[in-house]
Amino acid sequence: MPTSVKEMLAAANAAVPRISPEQAREMMAKGNVVVVDVRDAPELQGGGKVKGAVHISRGMLEFRADPDLPSHDKALAKDKPVILYCASGGRSALAGKLLQDMGYREVYNLGGFKDWVDAGGAVE
Repeated sequence: MPTSVKEMLAAANAAVPRISPEQAREMMAKGNVVVVDVRDAPELQGGGKVKGAVHISRGMLEFRADPDLPSHDKALAKDKPVILYCASGGRSALAGKLLQDMGYREVYNLGGFKDWVDAGGAVE
């Protein structure tokens, strides 16, 4: 059982596949995938988000991902691929591991929003 943030990140990065912006774009083009921005609200205000992404801050993810709660976000489904990103990839790795622990089967870490923007990804 991890006992530090460094160990938690190592475990999350080992469990959640990291994908490139190009791979994410291909998955998004096929449809039936949800992209989740786990950054905090002030981070979005500065530069937007991936076009079509759902914003669920890392601190609220458990409550929005659990279909048995009234706060569940219907965009999230355990049988639908989920692509997560944050500012640098750490929170999205931890979020991906959390979703896996909650029964989400296909979860990917896109990494940081800057990676997406630098690769020419669409932003809104």
